[in-house]
Amino acid sequence: MSTETSRPDVLLILADDMGFSDIASYGGEIHTPHLDRLARGGVRMTQFYNTARCSPSRASLMTGLHPHQVGIGILNFDDSPDGYPGNLSEDCATVAEVCHDAGYATYLSGKWHLAVDMDDPNPAWPTRRGFDRFFGTLEGAGSYYRPRTLVRQETNIEHEAEETGWFYTDAISDSAVEFIAEHHDQRPQDPFFMFLSYTAPHWPLHAHEDDIATYAGRFDAGWDQLREERLERLIKAGIIDPSWELTPRDERVPAWEETVDREWEASRMATYAAQIDRMDQGIGRVLDQLEATGRLENTLVVFLSDNGGCAEEMPPGDGAREFVTAFVPLQDTTREGEPVVPGNDPALRPGPESTYMSYGRSWANLSNTPFREYKHWVHEGGISTPFIAHWPAGLPTDGSLCRVPSQLVDVLPTIVEAAHAGYPADRNGQAVPPMEGVSLLGALRGEQHPGERDLYWEHEGNCAVRRGRWKLVRKHRCPWELYDIDTDRTELRDCATQHPELVAELAEAWQRWADRCGVIPREKVLEIYTARGHGLPEE
Repeated sequence: MSTETSRPDVLLILADDMGFSDIASYGGEIHTPHLDRLARGGVRMTQFYNTARCSPSRASLMTGLHPHQVGIGILNFDDSPDGYPGNLSEDCATVAEVCHDAGYATYLSGKWHLAVDMDDPNPAWPTRRGFDRFFGTLEGAGSYYRPRTLVRQETNIEHEAEETGWFYTDAISDSAVEFIAEHHDQRPQDPFFMFLSYTAPHWPLHAHEDDIATYAGRFDAGWDQLREERLERLIKAGIIDPSWELTPRDERVPAWEETVDREWEASRMATYAAQIDRMDQGIGRVLDQLEATGRLENTLVVFLSDNGGCAEEMPPGDGAREFVTAFVPLQDTTREGEPVVPGNDPALRPGPESTYMSYGRSWANLSNTPFREYKHWVHEGGISTPFIAHWPAGLPTDGSLCRVPSQLVDVLPTIVEAAHAGYPADRNGQAVPPMEGVSLLGALRGEQHPGERDLYWEHEGNCAVRRGRWKLVRKHRCPWELYDIDTDRTELRDCATQHPELVAELAEAWQRWADRCGVIPREKVLEIYTARGHGLPEE
């Protein structure tokens, strides 16, 4: 390893709605040999945080700023002028723009989810935000067999998904392989930045039949036993301190032995596992292409997830349709003209195009082992993500662990340093906010610590600040809770009453951050929704 390397290629890989401990290198049961390879030959972070939701995490990842600063505090919904505009702000720089200005070719394969208008090209589309080439969807979720808003560059290509055997996760991987091959053929001396943005394993539970079959019986032991087994593996790997207690099973989830339809329940988790498995297979093809072109040695590969496991349940029938269409339109028929039946119906098996299910709270509780809460919330289960960094020419290759608390705003500064790029002071004549994070290269190398700094979160009124060992956190409309993360990262012993002065100090710091970054109070957002006669599923 040398810190004096030529500018690396950068491959930034993002999973969608995947929990902290799902992949094998973070304690999970799912077969992920290619991610495991990156982990063994790179560095894993044990305390890296995302931003609890799809669009906000992407906004932060792309800009090095907090999502509220760039117009996407919730999702890509236009709540202007009083709420968040939902479009990625034009008064910020994206990592693609920064890399492009530094001479990098820039590619995006997969999900964008940062534009309100997903039908007509506009300044919030990836091709207008620094990406030379784009293949993927502008929408946040949908069928893996017939996704909406499928675009190449700025042209809708939804018709391509009508081909028999077409599957979105595979198409994302195939496009990435194609981009790398063509780049190496046409610009072999130039570095590239690629954002490989999967929708897996976000609902609906769509997966190849043979992948699902791989997990037959794997989850029959149920969530109670599997959570215990995951914890053991996490402790053995050194990712989790043995003194941290496993959180109790969510009180809304029955004990496995008391669960009705256990076979169907296990099939939901098997399908979810198959989605991650297929993503890992695609990542393997991308790594093979990098290796075949001789570029892998000097490629900075980063892998993470956009939020914790998703506890969203879909009731069968009209309730599921209402839930899904609050976010995205629902395909009524398959490519063969069969009806699509939405909802978690035990009479159906998840996986085929004719179904539209989620794996729900019970399995999300497993995905986020050993933590509590889920996507949407800013307790550890909602914001903790696996984070793998692999760069043989520039980082340790011994599978070491980095325990420095960090978050999404740190990714862009890390890439800026690795790429020897500059960060702009303005864009289109408008001042650009300075990066909120710090480069993690020194921490990943074990050479230097970025120093103690506060980390902040807000999503849907769920708020948190972390300062060193202390984390102050609250759910919307609930009092502040205080946890000593060094001794209790699973957040089981609230210390707020023992340290009222610290609670007040951290709460004041959080409010200053919220005011500076443009956090809109949740009550105001709900007033906007009420006035407009619409709303999103509330906490």
